[in-house]
Amino acid sequence: MSEVKRCDWAENTFDQYIKYHDEEWGVPVHDDLVHFEFLILESAQAGLSWSTILKKREGYREAFDGFNVNKVAKYTPEKIEELVHNPAIIRNRMKIEAAVNNAHRFIEVQKEFGTFDSYLWRFVNHQVIVGGFKNIQDVPATTKASDALAKDLKKRGFKFLGSTTIYAFMQAVGLVNDHTTDCFRFKQVMK
Repeated sequence: MSEVKRCDWAENTFDQYIKYHDEEWGVPVHDDLVHFEFLILESAQAGLSWSTILKKREGYREAFDGFNVNKVAKYTPEKIEELVHNPAIIRNRMKIEAAVNNAHRFIEVQKEFGTFDSYLWRFVNHQVIVGGFKNIQDVPATTKASDALAKDLKKRGFKFLGSTTIYAFMQAVGLVNDHTTDCFRFKQVMK
């Protein structure tokens, strides 16, 4: 029986990480709730490892009302203070305040484009960008598309979402398929 080949970053790690790789990473998303979740998580990840965030994902779901953008947008200074002391999430005040700010900006984008999804997929011409990389070392940290999206988000007032963070977001929600070509998910997520 042959063993399944995964992207190198998902090999020999903990079950939750493998499950994330096998079931979510790179799968095209068209759900605003999921987009908002990953904007919060990727923003929280800045300067940290994704495994740290993944281990706190359930804590984030609970702390941020299931990533309900309308609820997060209504967070008061008292709620932010409560979150700063919540050990289930990354307790960085600037990142938490950015999440609340970004909820407001997210709603503005929804009002302008109908959905955040409609806005987002414009940056890749509504087509998944296929990396086709053999080695994980060849996968870029940013691209022209992530630069353009990050610049537009910044212009709209979003925070903690630079090009590197946005490229990771694009990979997570399937705007980009950066599974390595030898990974079993490379062809699966293109179907």
